Amino acid sequence: MAQFPNESDGGSFKRQEDAFRRIVGASEDLPALPGRYHLYISLACPWACRTLIVRKLLGLQDSIGVSIADPVRDDLGWAFREGAGHGPDEAEGFQYLSEAYKATDPGFDGRVTVPVLWDRLEKKIVNNSEDDICRMFQTAFAPPEAPNLFPPQLATEQDALSQFLYEKVNNGVYLAGFATEQAVYEKAVLELFAALDELERRLSTQRYLLGDRIVESDWRLFCTLVRFDEVYHGHFKCNLKRILDYPALHRHLCDLYRLPGIAETVDFDHIKRHYYITHDDINPTRIVPVGPAVIFGDEEG
Repeated sequence: MAQFPNESDGGSFKRQEDAFRRIVGASEDLPALPGRYHLYISLACPWACRTLIVRKLLGLQDSIGVSIADPVRDDLGWAFREGAGHGPDEAEGFQYLSEAYKATDPGFDGRVTVPVLWDRLEKKIVNNSEDDICRMFQTAFAPPEAPNLFPPQLATEQDALSQFLYEKVNNGVYLAGFATEQAVYEKAVLELFAALDELERRLSTQRYLLGDRIVESDWRLFCTLVRFDEVYHGHFKCNLKRILDYPALHRHLCDLYRLPGIAETVDFDHIKRHYYITHDDINPTRIVPVGPAVIFGDEEG
């Protein structure tokens, strides 16, 4: 989804709806064939990085390729160019992700967002909803031995929790960061930290959000928490507390970060340069702060 707003309603940030929502495995024309689909992401984007994490956890690296965009957007949007942690698109040779959108819908006039799941056979976008992509990776592509991040016995509770996380935390930081009126900003910040307080209480009595197993909802939260002290606390003015000040939330963040393969999905250089340089309406000097120091302790709690 979008990294910065395209609409404002009474001083409030309004997120663009996802334009492409076809489902792999739901029909014969979109079978889950290894090598047919390709993932376009930015390591700066929390929405896109969730799909990268799920791809990693389910062992789909050989089945679904990935191209990583330059974290600094220019006037033409997400670009594929050589640089530290990103490079040219080796799947289709796109210079800009906008080429994939125009190839799929020549009349598309919305904002070009990540992630994108691309069909290399049909040469069009299948889906640009991170929620759909994560679930498709599980239901259509995951091998039998892969962990189930959407356990059916927890479906009702997980769906409600994921919606809460999206509205109050994942999107909550954006509601605060892109508010253009004081009252709107203050309301958003207070609701965000009320949600974080609630999650702190939940995690104070159990290891993960739904008990003793990691589900996709934990990764929804992780992708916001890992960016919080680095960018949301300062850049988005979400500064009542740091995640470091929440013992249970910080422990949860550290637990997930230290799992095999997860640290490589987190690039703080990409994250900080994207937010502080690209959002020049919030940070007109485009200066990227040196700190804060990243802390992922060795505590076991």
